Amino acid sequence: MDSHIAVFVTAPSSEEAAKIARAVVDERLAACGNITQSIRSIYRWEGKVCDDEEVLLIMKTRRDLFDRLAARVKELHSYEVPEIIALPIVAGSEPYLKWIDGQTLAP
Repeated sequence: MDSHIAVFVTAPSSEEAAKIARAVVDERLAACGNITQSIRSIYRWEGKVCDDEEVLLIMKTRRDLFDRLAARVKELHSYEVPEIIALPIVAGSEPYLKWIDGQTLAP
């Protein structure tokens, strides 16, 4: 099961997150993307502490597609340094994990 990952990307708006999700799903780099509304992000950037409203895009894919997915997100994202982090899916429904495999590019 360690071949599947969930990739988290914050974005300034649901429109931008949807644009990214549509592109990577259409290109079969991710099986799906979920967009959560209105998260509050507190972080340090360029020497200042920032407090911003963002959205969170969570994409499910395979570990071997991470580099291609991350590169595509960077192309589409408006942030200079977008958050693109992957967490392993350590357990999951076997039919769902097979669905991820069937919806993404062949290894």
